[in-house]
Amino acid sequence: MRHLMSPLDFTVEELEQLFDLANDIEHNMDKYAHACSGKKLATCFYEPSTRTRLSFESAMLNLGGSVIGFSDANSSSAAKGESVSDTIRVISCFADICAMRHPKEGAPMVAASRSAIPVINAGDGGHQHPTQTLTDLLTIRSLKGRLGNFTIGLCGDLKFGRTVHSLINALVRYQGIRFIFISPEELKVPDYITDMLKEKHIPYEEVIRLEEIMPRLDFLYMTRVQKERFFNEEDYVRLKDFYILNREKMKLAKKDMLILHPLPRVNEISVEVDDDPRAAYFRQVQYGVYVRMALILTLLEINV
Repeated sequence: MRHLMSPLDFTVEELEQLFDLANDIEHNMDKYAHACSGKKLATCFYEPSTRTRLSFESAMLNLGGSVIGFSDANSSSAAKGESVSDTIRVISCFADICAMRHPKEGAPMVAASRSAIPVINAGDGGHQHPTQTLTDLLTIRSLKGRLGNFTIGLCGDLKFGRTVHSLINALVRYQGIRFIFISPEELKVPDYITDMLKEKHIPYEEVIRLEEIMPRLDFLYMTRVQKERFFNEEDYVRLKDFYILNREKMKLAKKDMLILHPLPRVNEISVEVDDDPRAAYFRQVQYGVYVRMALILTLLEINV
């Protein structure tokens, strides 16, 4: 039995197989319509979510399976003090696979250590968000035809952004990746990440102004400043509008640069950018369904 806690749980070769499967699903949905008939996915979400939870549920329903679970800790026995370990033992009696989101780092790992079914980390605090990273990688590969040999700018909350941390850790395994980190001083990428990049001799820059590096980017990965990760309201209010991508800034970018965003968006990307053909964030959501379908099939060891 296998779990997914981090994007690094899969080798590069295994990821290629997963993405090949996701691409086949994209073009042959009918072929997979009954692949998980009789199987149940449990979505255990202790933290609010729209895209990730509904994406998992859509993925399982597209495969012909069914879904049980909860979308809020207060609607589960966690509100009565039940531990994650006990919850997953109970869920294992009801479902065949579980997707778990939790505000505490490491909670899905604890669940996996006690589970009788595969557990997928659907986000744990500011730590990891592996299925968003799989979505990002599939989007890049599908739209650019490759993973590697590009410059990616990551902009916004690089300190608390688990999507950013997961993506960086995944991309360092590919050749020719150059990182540009764009953030205010207070939201810089953590030292453990820059230390890792130095150790691996992977080029990176840290800048504050988005405009100065726009012409060099092949991808721009925007993130929101996350109110829920701040300890005080004042810091959030001061930083929440630090970056706003608009039509004027897009004029500085390459004709084939692509904009990614894990969503939800607040106001860091102006709605006027949505009609730009380089805006790929809603296509990114669709790729998230395909890759989660492929992941469910892989962890359940179902061949179609």
